[in-house]
Amino acid sequence: MAAAGLISLPPAWTRKIDIAHSASRIKIMAIHFQSQEFITWVFKRLRPRFGEKPQRKDRDLTAILIRTVLSQNTNDRNRDRAYLNLKRKFPRWEHLLAARQSEIERAIRVGGLSRQKAKRIKDILAGIKKDKGKFDLSFLCRSQVDDARKYLLGFKGIGEKTAAVVLLFGCGMPLFPVDTHILRVTKRLGVLPPKTTAEKAHQLLAPLVPGELCYELHLNLIQEGRKICHARKPECPACPLNTRCLYYRKVWKINERAA
Repeated sequence: MAAAGLISLPPAWTRKIDIAHSASRIKIMAIHFQSQEFITWVFKRLRPRFGEKPQRKDRDLTAILIRTVLSQNTNDRNRDRAYLNLKRKFPRWEHLLAARQSEIERAIRVGGLSRQKAKRIKDILAGIKKDKGKFDLSFLCRSQVDDARKYLLGFKGIGEKTAAVVLLFGCGMPLFPVDTHILRVTKRLGVLPPKTTAEKAHQLLAPLVPGELCYELHLNLIQEGRKICHARKPECPACPLNTRCLYYRKVWKINERAA
C-alpha cells in the first residue's frame, strides 16, 4: 500500500518512465562524447603517453598516394616492403605506368590483393597523366581543401581515408583520416555509434576534430589502438582514456563485478 500522500504508479507506467529516463541519459551522454571538448580532452590525454608529433609534410604526394593504396588490407611492414619492391623495379612513375600489370602484381605481392592494387595503381597514374600531363600532384596543396579532396575522390579506388591521408601528410590540410584502429577506439569511447562504417566515420568526425589537432591525434589514436585498445582483449586499466570511456564503463566494469 502506498504511503500517505504518495501516488502508487502501475508497474507498466514505472517501466515506461525508466525507459524514458534511460533514453534521455543515453542522449545526454552522446552529446557529451560527440563534442570538440571531448576530442580535445582525448588529444591532451594521449600526448603524454605517445608523445608530441610536430607536423611534417612529404611533398611527393604521388608517392603518398601509391603507398596508401598499398596499405589497404595489410600492415605497415608489408606496405613498406611492397612499396620498396615497386620502386626498385620501377624507379620512375613513367616506368610503372608503362609496365604490364602482371609485373606490378609480382612486385607488390607481399602487400596482398596484388591484382586489385596493381590495376588500381596503373589506372590512377594514367588518370593523373591524362589530366595534368605529368605525375606531380603538388597543385593540390594550392587548391581549396574541398576541391583537392574532390579531385582525389574522382579516381576509382580512392576513398575518404586515402584522400585525407594524402592531403594531411602531403599538404598539411585539416583532414582527419580514419583507419581501422581509429574507428575501433572512437566507437568504444562513445564518439561514434557502434555500427558506423569507415566512410560515415569521416563525415561524423570531421566537424569534431579541430584542424590543428588532426595530424597528432591521427597518429596517437593509431598508437592507442595498436598498443592498448586492441580488437581483442583491450588493456583498459592501462588506458589513459578510461576515466571517460563508454566501453570501459559498460563492459570492463561489468566484467570486474562478475569476476
